[in-house]
Amino acid sequence: MSIQKVGVIGCGLMGSGIAEVAARSGRETVVREVSQELLDQGLARIAGSFGKAVDRGKLSAEDRDAALARLEGTTEISGLGDCDLVVEAIVENLEEKCRTFAALDEVAKESAIFASNTSSLTITELAMATRRPERFVGLHYFNPVPVMKLVEVVRTLATAEDVLAEVHEYVRSTGKEPVSCGDNSGFIVNRLLVPYLLDAIRAYEGGVGSVEDIDKAMQLGCGHPMGPLTLLDFVGLDTTYYIANIMFEEYREARFAPPPLLKRMVLAGRYGRKSGRGFYDYGGK
Repeated sequence: MSIQKVGVIGCGLMGSGIAEVAARSGRETVVREVSQELLDQGLARIAGSFGKAVDRGKLSAEDRDAALARLEGTTEISGLGDCDLVVEAIVENLEEKCRTFAALDEVAKESAIFASNTSSLTITELAMATRRPERFVGLHYFNPVPVMKLVEVVRTLATAEDVLAEVHEYVRSTGKEPVSCGDNSGFIVNRLLVPYLLDAIRAYEGGVGSVEDIDKAMQLGCGHPMGPLTLLDFVGLDTTYYIANIMFEEYREARFAPPPLLKRMVLAGRYGRKSGRGFYDYGGK
């Protein structure tokens, strides 16, 4: 295994989880944020997650301390220069991601592997912002990263076979299960999940059932851990709307088109749990 030091760009919800998993696997881990304030918030989130794992008996205090000692933060892209693998987990914006990878390409060592955690953008387009498309993959983790086992490993037409094998080995070594995906918008999970979620909104719009009854039907009838409208609130209606638009632009199929109700809820600021209200009210009133 040649991946011994891991860099993570972005220490938000996903980036902090990716960094936590890397540090827990025994690797030196560097996480980069654009400001000290955001970096401090992200590192505090990781420390809090480690603390919860200790409280639940999932991690010993000694292993927590050792993992935290392997973790460092930086606000400079040059701080990732000696990493063997760098995973990007910043805002889902193509231009910003391309700018970030182009800057990283200038400071990273030639053998470094680049990966993006994007859930909907094309990996090939990101890879072409660098001079190493053969050493570029998608690594799509799922939220919450420390808990969810799946990682979609996305290959492009240019990805080298040895790089793909190395990334698969790395993912397994962190306790996750990799699945191989082609470079199609949405990969496997979102390509199947997003139309299902949009259809649930259309069913509600069409009066098929109430929010509660649609969720209960899918939970009890299909054995799902949560109903589609609850899941939408958890993922974020704004996030789903953004991803659906990207996928519709890619495929031009009606099943990926955001329903009118989704657009209006996003315009009204009803994003789900993070805003306090989506299909359900989380305000406690």
